[in-house]
Amino acid sequence: MGKVYAHKRGAPDDYLGRVEPDNGKVYRHRPGPDEYLGRVDLATGKIHRHRPGLDDYIGKVHLDNGKVYGHRVGPDKYMAEVKSNGRIYRHKPGAPDDYLGRVDNMHSLAEGGAAFLLLLLPAIEGEESEAAEEETIATEG
Repeated sequence: MGKVYAHKRGAPDDYLGRVEPDNGKVYRHRPGPDEYLGRVDLATGKIHRHRPGLDDYIGKVHLDNGKVYGHRVGPDKYMAEVKSNGRIYRHKPGAPDDYLGRVDNMHSLAEGGAAFLLLLLPAIEGEESEAAEEETIATEG
């Protein structure tokens, strides 16, 4: 089982959830039973978010080089890179990529891609929107 951690500067990394190496299912850690978020096809690297009815295709990880692409209309967007040691870096055009976190006991680059799109990216985007909201409240108040 690949355990997914978000990097925290100057503090212990946050445990976000896990990726199952046998079936590619991704679960978010929470009190009580973990929440099923989606899956990655371990043979193709295609990543799907769980939804009632049909799951949504949200992106792909290239299994030969670890590059993660988010699905959109037109060409897919290059978003991150997964290293063979489990470390995940978010792509920043024109700047060094940001280290976001890691997958411990990763068996395939597919696990890292799913961890990025289904666990790390939503956690990082949530923190960024909370910080922006707090800044708006502070400047208005």
